[in-house]
Amino acid sequence: MSSQRLKIQFQRLYSHFSGEDCETNLQDIAEVLFCTRRNVRMVINKMVEKGWIDWQPAVGRGKQSKLVFHSSDSELQYMHARKLVAEGKLEPALDVLENNADKLAQLIQEQLGHTTAQGKQIVRLPYYRAFSNLNPLCPLRRSEQHLARQIFNGLTRINEEKEEVEGDLAHHWESLSPRHWRFYIRPAVRFHDGKLLDSQDIITTLEQVKVQRLFRHIQSIDSPFPNTIDIHLRSDDYRFPELLSNVSAVIQPADAEHERDNELFPIGTGPYRVIQNDKQRFKLEAFDHYFGMRALIDVVDIWMLSEVASCYLQPAADTSQLSGVSVSTRLKLDEGCNYLLFNRMTGLANNEQWLAYFRCRLAPLNILPLLDKDEIGDFRLTNAYGILPGWAHVPLVSEKVSAPAKRNITLAFAEQHPVYPHIASVMRKLLAEDGLKLKVLELSTMEILSGKHADKIDIWLGGMSLSNYRDDAILSWFYNFDHIARAMPEAEFDEIERSVAHWRADIAMDSPCQSIGAKLVQSGQILPLFHNWLGVDDTGVIQGMQSNSMGWFDFKSVWMKPEH
Repeated sequence: MSSQRLKIQFQRLYSHFSGEDCETNLQDIAEVLFCTRRNVRMVINKMVEKGWIDWQPAVGRGKQSKLVFHSSDSELQYMHARKLVAEGKLEPALDVLENNADKLAQLIQEQLGHTTAQGKQIVRLPYYRAFSNLNPLCPLRRSEQHLARQIFNGLTRINEEKEEVEGDLAHHWESLSPRHWRFYIRPAVRFHDGKLLDSQDIITTLEQVKVQRLFRHIQSIDSPFPNTIDIHLRSDDYRFPELLSNVSAVIQPADAEHERDNELFPIGTGPYRVIQNDKQRFKLEAFDHYFGMRALIDVVDIWMLSEVASCYLQPAADTSQLSGVSVSTRLKLDEGCNYLLFNRMTGLANNEQWLAYFRCRLAPLNILPLLDKDEIGDFRLTNAYGILPGWAHVPLVSEKVSAPAKRNITLAFAEQHPVYPHIASVMRKLLAEDGLKLKVLELSTMEILSGKHADKIDIWLGGMSLSNYRDDAILSWFYNFDHIARAMPEAEFDEIERSVAHWRADIAMDSPCQSIGAKLVQSGQILPLFHNWLGVDDTGVIQGMQSNSMGWFDFKSVWMKPEH
């Protein structure tokens, strides 16, 4: 008899006797369960083995046997739901629990954390949304960028601790001239599908990458010898190896764009491969043939829980254990900020009076006090005075600026964000006090960075996803799919591009990035709002957890001590 069939029989038995211990006989039970006396003995014995009931058979003709219930119908349902949750079958589990979301949340929380199953070390993490696009050639949000680093490798990477470029797929490189770079590729590197990495994979990927503004000075890519890649540039660039550490330049198979589900199940060469990706769970499994050191954690299992949107990442959903923990000891100030980007091309901000009004009325000092702490949860925000922490470029506004006219204003930001709707709500209140109406659009990342609706937006609310702590990390954000370029006067954008080109061509020149940040803020193009405290909870048994610039941790480097 199947387990499900046995549960149905138990439910009939429990319902018939109302869960009360009683005296009965085999014939009565056979009639309740619609089976023969012979089969009813087998059913009772199985229920006894499961611990659901106790059966004390009577001795002597005409005497009644004793039936004792050790489990209830609801307990059995709960046990069945727990099994379904452990298998990741959340919707069937919710059906079993009769759509009781609170009970489902409790069962999910039981599964989160760390565990060992069949000899494998598993870390389960909660997150507030699904990961619908992991293709590095597409616009990626902060967490997707982190996951891409676990799945893919570039020719180079930035060591966050040293803040220096180091080899990844390339073990060495040299500049044959400032416009000609040669990279030597590690041999016998395998993709997650078992295919060997070859030069064509690298060439095809970089040919696709060079259409992006950040890489437009790439002229051609070829392979003059086995495991050797030559990249020719249109202009001098002494810092080209650092540029190739950008997540957009990680290497994919040459035929990746033709693969079905490439956005959900991308194939890379990294320490982890994607084995599950849906609206409820995202699961990574260690790649045994990774060319580097094999990951110490076998499986990273991320569960999508809409109520979890914390600013720190922990392998549990219970945040009570962190109460009283000092911010300075657990979290780091986000490398970047939330900001307002004003459309100075086709939006209201192309008028200097409107721009001055927006910068005054929507200043972070006006917004932060009105944010409801209960609504933004564990997110800890602090006023930003520049694009990066420590940069102070926001001018002081001493006089109140009035709205030039009564107009409708359109604000847009990324959908499924835990904080932006609350910031937008405060902005709506502030503008309403001046007789202005705010229309809010929540768009997908692809819609935002592809330029859809760009001409109709007055203000963008966004955030920076920086891959490391170096100043030049802001360039990938600045050039990101022309989002800022579409909102910025062409002459000002070209001036910044020229300063970047000069820096690339002069090995002795200091980074222009702080001056770029100053220009963006002082011109009114960007209004920095808040820095956020991000990090990981390293108070548990998982060893080696250290927050990176994305607010996550390097999955392959953490491990668990065996429990005694």
